[in-house]
Amino acid sequence: MVGRIPIMDVMPVVDLGRLPAKATLGESFPVTATVFREGHDKLGAEVVMIGPEGRRRPPVRMEPDGGDRPDRWIAWVTPDAEGAWTFELHAWSDPLATWQHAAGLKIPAGVDVDLMFTEGRLLLERVLADLPAAEKRARELVQGGLEAAADTSRPVEARLATLEAPDLTAVLHAHPLRELVTVEGPFPAYADRKRALFGSWYEFFPRSEGALRDQRTGKVTTGTFRTASKRLDAVAAMGFDVIYLPPIHPIGAVNRKGPNNTLSPGPDDTGSPWAIGSKDGGHDAVHPDLGTIEDFDAFVARAGELGLEVALDLALQAAPDHPWATSHPEWFTTRADGTIAYAENPPKKYQDIYPLNFDNDPSGIAAEVLRIVRHWMAHGVRVFRVDNPHTKPVAFWEWLLREVRTTDPDVVFLSEAFTRPAMMRGLGAVGFHQSYTYFTWRTAKGEIEDYLRELARETDHLMRPNFFVNTPDILHAFLQYGGPAAFKIRAALAATGSPSWGVYAGYELFEHVAVRPGSEEYLDSEKYQIRIRDWEAAEAEGRSLAPYLTRLNEIRRAHPALQQLRHLTVHRTDDDHVLCFSKRSAGGGFEARSARTSTSEAADDVVVVVLNLDPHGTRETMVHLDLPALGLDWGDSFTVHDELTDQTWTWSEHDYVRLDPFEEPAHVLTVRSPR
Repeated sequence: MVGRIPIMDVMPVVDLGRLPAKATLGESFPVTATVFREGHDKLGAEVVMIGPEGRRRPPVRMEPDGGDRPDRWIAWVTPDAEGAWTFELHAWSDPLATWQHAAGLKIPAGVDVDLMFTEGRLLLERVLADLPAAEKRARELVQGGLEAAADTSRPVEARLATLEAPDLTAVLHAHPLRELVTVEGPFPAYADRKRALFGSWYEFFPRSEGALRDQRTGKVTTGTFRTASKRLDAVAAMGFDVIYLPPIHPIGAVNRKGPNNTLSPGPDDTGSPWAIGSKDGGHDAVHPDLGTIEDFDAFVARAGELGLEVALDLALQAAPDHPWATSHPEWFTTRADGTIAYAENPPKKYQDIYPLNFDNDPSGIAAEVLRIVRHWMAHGVRVFRVDNPHTKPVAFWEWLLREVRTTDPDVVFLSEAFTRPAMMRGLGAVGFHQSYTYFTWRTAKGEIEDYLRELARETDHLMRPNFFVNTPDILHAFLQYGGPAAFKIRAALAATGSPSWGVYAGYELFEHVAVRPGSEEYLDSEKYQIRIRDWEAAEAEGRSLAPYLTRLNEIRRAHPALQQLRHLTVHRTDDDHVLCFSKRSAGGGFEARSARTSTSEAADDVVVVVLNLDPHGTRETMVHLDLPALGLDWGDSFTVHDELTDQTWTWSEHDYVRLDPFEEPAHVLTVRSPR
């Protein structure tokens, strides 16, 4: 039922309030609503946050959102604790604002002058009666207003000026008289730990790290957890926070894939780690070539010492010789000829994988998956990258993620679902903490701008992005043909455009050769064979992007603005290949939100990114900045410091840039105080 003061179209609300909106400890998020009333009287509105412990936080006043929607109101609120939150919206008739508006029109026109001052005095008396004695300055200002309203010996203009003075108006705004109070809510939100929003991911295959090739016979000896742990120092030194491992379980022998996804493997071919299960065990076992569960525990411990969290792949599928195939054949789909259906994503075929059929025994499969997840949680895994979750029922994920969150709310799940928007957003809504995105395929300026706005404003309450520059499955043509500059461009964009980003090993070596023209598959893909890389030689010879990735991660850690999602503004440039956007650590940050910003807010962490998207040529252009979105006033000039080149310039609203992709394709600029 509509309240006395209508509060409608509240956001963020997920699934009519059945599911919590996304929130993160320390990151503010916008609460918006359409608030209006009949007639011309003024109103006020605020948001009240209720924390996980049930304590109400001080209300946050809402303001008109500006633009062409005058009845749309907004407030930015910030969770200060992890856990389940709710928020309420309160709206009221504001007699003080109504009086000030009317007095400002009537008194100068000589209409009802005495009556207006009398009404003002009565309202101020109510305010003064409610003001705490400790707020001496506020009481002095209100008392001064009362005296001006009653002092008929003073000029009318002077009396009105006192009642409209900014200091007094601020007091009245902070201590409103509330009439016809209406409450909507509570609406749920869930504040996750910061890793759910911010992190730098690095992916490698343990079997490749430390692998050796016999120069005489060509035979390859696989890497192990012990050899892979030695690579962790280099990953940590590059500033990454999460080390992600593809499946580490036994690999099936039946229909095993050979190099480059061939169907004729040799006796020494390793197969795809995603073809999980063999006589050596299933999802709760470690591949014997990698070592023992004790070796895995040691790997996790070493990662922790270096400040790395281990993310484990959760791939709910089975090789034909997985123990499930004999113990639970009902968990799979049987075709008309009596065979179990293998996985397909036409034109791709995965003959070495049986997908699970969740409709045959949903409770049995669910219980087994929860057992597996808890097994790895007990071995120190608090982050899971989930393979193809869009091929399993959304209801199952809602149940599983709720079960884990109930006992272990720090566990983070990343959804690897390159699929339809509705499914991607739905998976985020039911509990996935992060999501792979379409970032890999967004390479043109216009589509990047649109996508940044979408993720920061339109879907932020549903899903958090993770910008992977490459994956074992995805080698975009931009990287295949763009040369080293393309690798720098995509890394700079991913690291600054999203609070979470990811790199698959080999990116820093500029690996760019596809298996065939038009394909996004790597030649000699690591999915099907061990890949030996000489990291030390590449760095010694200057053939590594590792120093650049290190610098990007250093910048990310130094700047709170780059650790947040929502405070992003796209700025205009004159060149179709030069992108410009900014991020702020606090405040509004939406385009055209000048009413909410002032020069005093420039102390917020503010970063401006200008990026040449053309890996083949130098670009020169003018950049046109929305200064209020940076916390500055129109007309300000200010200092910017380039975190990549260590140069400093004086900028203003309109600025010239020249970016040579063969030297440095990006400016990552810290905005300093106005001059």
